[in-house]
Amino acid sequence: MKIKTNKQRLVLLDAHAIIHRAYHALPDFATSTGEPTGALFGVVTMLIKIIEELEPNYIVACFDLPDKTHRHEAYEDYKGTRKKVDENLILQLNRAKDIFTAWGIPIFSMPGFEADDILGTIVELEKKNKNLEIIIASGDMDTLQLVRDKEVQVYTLKKGIKDTILYDEKGVVERFGFKPLLLPDYKGLRGDPSDNIIGVKGIGEKTATQLIVKYGTIEKIYKALKKGKGEWEEAGI
Repeated sequence: MKIKTNKQRLVLLDAHAIIHRAYHALPDFATSTGEPTGALFGVVTMLIKIIEELEPNYIVACFDLPDKTHRHEAYEDYKGTRKKVDENLILQLNRAKDIFTAWGIPIFSMPGFEADDILGTIVELEKKNKNLEIIIASGDMDTLQLVRDKEVQVYTLKKGIKDTILYDEKGVVERFGFKPLLLPDYKGLRGDPSDNIIGVKGIGEKTATQLIVKYGTIEKIYKALKKGKGEWEEAGI
């Protein structure tokens, strides 16, 4: 289904997340010389689908780099539980840049920062451009915090590389119960095992949602704590 708009449309590719998803979703294809191509096949399939459905005016690919980022400086154990990346995946991450170059798609990356930071920076720089709609294509749900009305949406993979969903602000609220801007507070409370972020002891998904819906930001939760335990007990927390 084509997704129409009267504005110009910029699609930001969270390249690392898309390639990683394709690598685990598809068989181990290879060339006649043995070069792995399964993830690359997935990237091309996804690109064709994005171009056909979203009809973008512009596309940009944002990449992670292998070095540590500013998050590691803040928290030494950031992503500390992740396994070493497969060599075949590393080869295809590098090779994917040839695909984007061949398609005329600019590649953005920056030492010390992740693709997420670049996506967020571009969204911030373009937020006053009323003639531009931004869609972030990613397999990483962290990007949902950037969603703003229908001006910034996230086109993400539900299953495999063909089953997709487009999240606007209403879609994020329907899924989580609160607005996209509160997702960092939610992650701060419940943690994020995939990034080895511990969160607050004793608070899981349900309680984190309850707190965010009732109070909003973590700062507002602390203000409520100072008032005493009465309303917390009434809320069943």
